[in-house]
Amino acid sequence: MARKRITEIFPFIIPLRAWQRNQFYLLGLHFDHNHYAKKQGELLPYEVCNTKTLMLNEHSGYDIIYQKNKIDNLKIASHSMKNLLIQKGEIFSFAQLLEKSRRCERRHGKKFKDGLILINGKIVPQKGGGLCHLSNMLYYLFLMSPLTVIERHGHKVKSLPNPDKDALEGIDATINSGWKDLKVKNDTDSTFQIVIDFDDEYMYGKILTSEPFDFKYEIINENFCYIKKQDKIYEHTEVVRIMKNKETNEEISRQKLYDEEVEVTYPLEESTIIKESI
Repeated sequence: MARKRITEIFPFIIPLRAWQRNQFYLLGLHFDHNHYAKKQGELLPYEVCNTKTLMLNEHSGYDIIYQKNKIDNLKIASHSMKNLLIQKGEIFSFAQLLEKSRRCERRHGKKFKDGLILINGKIVPQKGGGLCHLSNMLYYLFLMSPLTVIERHGHKVKSLPNPDKDALEGIDATINSGWKDLKVKNDTDSTFQIVIDFDDEYMYGKILTSEPFDFKYEIINENFCYIKKQDKIYEHTEVVRIMKNKETNEEISRQKLYDEEVEVTYPLEESTIIKESI
């Protein structure tokens, strides 16, 4: 008979265990001899890439208050990431900067609210829920930049459709402080900068740089399909990056970055074509 974990016997200590794990993780970052991006500064002169994402999902099937709370959470989480400089050799750590934002906003009387989060395949409200919306946007920007992704974790289950039907699939980065982080490293000789802004509907993101580049990146999906495996439906896609000449828009190179497969638990439209796994 398998022994139960202490959190299964005493579930009320789960928040304490999560806090403890996060503190040990952050302490590890402090002593791992890497240089982490912390400095915010004036805007750099050249734009590498930009995007925007609709924040409110009115068709989530859950109380709209959680979507509104998510927007407040996104603004708190982005505090220490706005105008952040990533200099040569430095690493961006979402978890580290999130903790910095949390401490700073707490001093100003702002706290995370209940937003939706996926736990054990179920969507539940939790303090600070919805922050993957920010990590997803940043990950997409990182893929369109010369920065090197050194840690990223995709979602295993997709419980809600994208509010934006034109959004790319497989471009997500789940975060869980103490367990899962989003990290990129600047292996170039240039300095990069993250810019985040908000209006009533959208969150906007840009990456700026100190030096101009004569190329740009475009991210696309290829061979997208739905597959049925053992009575479960999976969304499968290839994530491809295309390098183009910035002036002429001509393709220079094309690289498949990875295959992404995620279980889909929300109802698909009746007209959706689903392949049977061989």
